[in-house]
Amino acid sequence: MSDVTSGQEQLHESAIRRTPAVEHGPRSILATGLALLGVSVALFLIWKTISSLLIIFAGVLFAALLDAAARAIAPVVRLGRIWRLTLVLLLLTAAVGLGLVWGAGKLPEQTRLLLKVMDSQFDVLQQHLLTYGVDLLGPEWGRDFTQWLVSDQGRFFSHAQFVLGGASSFLTGVLVILFLGILFAFDPDSHRESLVILAKPSYRARMRGVMDQMGSVLRLWFVGQLIRIVLMTLCVWIALYWIGLPGPFLLGLQAGLSNFVPYLGPIVAAIPIALVAMPLGGSPLIWAVVVYTLIQSIEGYVIGPLIQRQAVEIPPAWTLVAIVLLGAMFGVMGIALAMPLVAVGRVAIIRFYVEDYLGDPPLVVNKGRS
Repeated sequence: MSDVTSGQEQLHESAIRRTPAVEHGPRSILATGLALLGVSVALFLIWKTISSLLIIFAGVLFAALLDAAARAIAPVVRLGRIWRLTLVLLLLTAAVGLGLVWGAGKLPEQTRLLLKVMDSQFDVLQQHLLTYGVDLLGPEWGRDFTQWLVSDQGRFFSHAQFVLGGASSFLTGVLVILFLGILFAFDPDSHRESLVILAKPSYRARMRGVMDQMGSVLRLWFVGQLIRIVLMTLCVWIALYWIGLPGPFLLGLQAGLSNFVPYLGPIVAAIPIALVAMPLGGSPLIWAVVVYTLIQSIEGYVIGPLIQRQAVEIPPAWTLVAIVLLGAMFGVMGIALAMPLVAVGRVAIIRFYVEDYLGDPPLVVNKGRS
């Protein structure tokens, strides 16, 4: 009897142990459903506010630039971080002011000259294509833009409203990015902790470390991009000046800025150079195209990877996919921010998903930090 009694007691105890699991089953399903609902709502809100989020991310990028500059002058300027950031802002303001003063006297004339040259070359290209039955610019294409605007007052005012609205939106976005970057740069810890506090207490140190690593990646990427832009601008400027093309500085500047969009940007930047070189004859055109291609190849395949390998190690195909997708969804802003978004997203996926969720050993995200 004792054996039967002990067996019944064991069954009763096992039933008691299973009871909480049965009771907690609906709660677990409810929690999972609420979590999925929360994620769906968060994704919906992100999709609806993506333009604003991209502007905020651009502000974070500007903060990373200011922080990188303050760190760079630390060995020379023996001041606190706040004073170094202030000095960096003053130097940037002075540089922008001098650039505007210098450009106000020279750039408008060069811009009008380049636009006139490219406009005439479009006419030549259109005439050549018409001989083959191809109407590239359409039957309503006109070269007299003033007459095209004034002939229809409604069209004129609608275009003026569109331009003014676009300019005001652009200026507003730039101001928001500048002020956000300054606020983030001067007080990064409190802004970071306001996000870290949302995590579980046991996971906050991990989240804090990953966010610091994201900041490091952004700093390295931005500094690398600036170096590439300056080198590309100088090289193309000198080369085109040596060939004898008009407006070499503007052509060099747009070639340098095109590096913000890998793979696609340099191809687009070659079009104005070819159009400006066409009226000078076959020899200058060939020289301009060959020299630009050579400079871009050296920068893209040698200098660029050497600079950016400290920050971003992403297969080229995925980079191009990100540029195409973000550009299709969010326009120019998505194209410009595709690379840093992919870099930060890669850090988050490796640290939070691959290592913490899947349990893989720690991976090296970039050469500078692990």
